[in-house]
Amino acid sequence: MNKISHIKDIYMSNPSKVLTLANIISLLRAASAIPIIYTLNYPDLRAVTAGIIILAILSDALDGYFARRAGEVTHLGMWLDPIADFIIISSVVLYLVIMEIFPLWFFSFYIIRHFMIAVPAIYFVNTGQYILHSNWWGKWTTGITALTVFLHIFEIESVWWLKPFTLYSAFVLSLVSWMIYYKDYFNVFRGKNV
Repeated sequence: MNKISHIKDIYMSNPSKVLTLANIISLLRAASAIPIIYTLNYPDLRAVTAGIIILAILSDALDGYFARRAGEVTHLGMWLDPIADFIIISSVVLYLVIMEIFPLWFFSFYIIRHFMIAVPAIYFVNTGQYILHSNWWGKWTTGITALTVFLHIFEIESVWWLKPFTLYSAFVLSLVSWMIYYKDYFNVFRGKNV
């Protein structure tokens, strides 16, 4: 039995369901990019910015937990969770790049990586061969990338080395998770279960 069939058998009572608590949390996380970017324009609202970012990070763990707990892991949710992560991170990072607070090379790499993962995933979904799902490498990539963004907004002088360390760690994890997704794609092309 492949991973997708296993997930469906255990969790998906109605995989076509749309309005679930987990999906609402994912949508709210994506929408939180707007108040984050807005509050970044006002230095006296930094505490509000930090609070929204922390809530967004917590919501990334909570949506999956609620989906599994309620037996409401859905096809939409499996796509919505990483899309929400992509929207919030890419929006905030783009703003930071424009403000010359974040390196452009990482933003460019981040966008290209997601595009290169999404195109084959969409093809496989349309042909009914494979449903892309997050793996632990991808979850760690998102978590470390979020921490990197946080440290670029709120620099901590006493641990100055943490900012470049998390940036390059996020880069390496992004490469590893990208290769793992492509290994799964290759196995699908060869007709193997993933």
